[in-house]
Amino acid sequence: MKQEANNYQGRRGLRNQGGSKVHSPQFFCKKFLSALPIGLNWFSLPLIFFLVFGLVACNRKSVNNPANNSGEQNTDSKLTFFGVAFEQFDEVGRPIWRVNAKSAKYTKEKQIGEAESPYGELYQDGKVVYQIKAERADIEQDGKQLFLKGKIVATDPSNGIVLRGNELEWRPQEDLLIVRNQLTGSHQKLQAVAREAKVKTREQRMEFSGGVVANSLDPQLQMRTEHLIWKIKEEKLIGDRPVQIDRYKNNQITDRGRGNATEINLKTKIATVSKNAQLELLDPPMQITSNSMTWNMNAETVTTNSPLRVFHKTENVTVTANQGEMKIPQKTVYLTGNVNAIGQRRQSLKSRTLTWYLDNKLVEAQGNVVYRQIEPPLNFTGDTAVGNLQTENIVVKGGNSGNRVVTEIIPQEKGRGSN
Repeated sequence: MKQEANNYQGRRGLRNQGGSKVHSPQFFCKKFLSALPIGLNWFSLPLIFFLVFGLVACNRKSVNNPANNSGEQNTDSKLTFFGVAFEQFDEVGRPIWRVNAKSAKYTKEKQIGEAESPYGELYQDGKVVYQIKAERADIEQDGKQLFLKGKIVATDPSNGIVLRGNELEWRPQEDLLIVRNQLTGSHQKLQAVAREAKVKTREQRMEFSGGVVANSLDPQLQMRTEHLIWKIKEEKLIGDRPVQIDRYKNNQITDRGRGNATEINLKTKIATVSKNAQLELLDPPMQITSNSMTWNMNAETVTTNSPLRVFHKTENVTVTANQGEMKIPQKTVYLTGNVNAIGQRRQSLKSRTLTWYLDNKLVEAQGNVVYRQIEPPLNFTGDTAVGNLQTENIVVKGGNSGNRVVTEIIPQEKGRGSN
């Protein structure tokens, strides 16, 4: 009893100091010998000795087989264990990983390798953060990190995120899980592929890198970039590299955004695109560029407080302004500050504000209006203007201030158009 108590205290001390435990057939042999009954029938002793000797001989046979040796004495390289369970604890005795396997081959370079059907848990602060499993994998542990190589599946039981890849690395002291090599990630709100994913379990933060393609289900969009951060609890996607965003309706692309930086709130369905931001619409066929813009996918609006350029591809009309807003379903653009609209024949309309009704091809301008056309060459100046810029059918008015419309006819130069 005293010896058993000392053994228990020894195991308990190991767990409290931090360390690892590996259960293997070596432990089975010791337990088998210690479990022999006191009233042993000595006539059966040769049989028991034969069984124990045979078990040891089998191990030695697998070790000393010349066909399996590489020329150097490596007695551990071919040992095979069955029903392996190993675990690691932190300095206060809490588990940081537990992995079981049906069998595993022991090598001198690795504590455990070539494990069959490994499965287990990864822990942070004593709680399970990921469940892992594989059909077959190489497993390494050095007390500070766990490394698995094979077809790995890692599942976060708290939110249902599933990561699949061919390599997994767990660094509990850094609170870092890395899954790489043909990575795929799936969740009810996001599907992603990349070369690598880094997970901070405490922060609930995942970082994809290398050929990232992420698909959101609601809103239905696809992001392509080289680096993407997913704040899981906040439901935000953050990109700090050039990114392309494709918006879908009924599995058809309707809008496409680009920029060098972006943040998408999956909860509010609002995307902020900055640094050379660009948005292309299919209906109407428009292109909007600015340094920064906010894209509300739920309300289907685009707003910016930065200078912008709006280009209508079909009508070949370009409008610039200090700030603006577009309501996509209404096909209406509102522009403010130093508005300058230029048509296909270089006719132009300048004003303080401009409302552009795309369906009716109608513009309404207000404040310091200046309309100019090339053929015939003339200028109009007034307070307001209404008309079709493309057909050069513009009505300029003086407004209620009593100002008159000033018309300037620009005579053609002599010899113009002659040979």
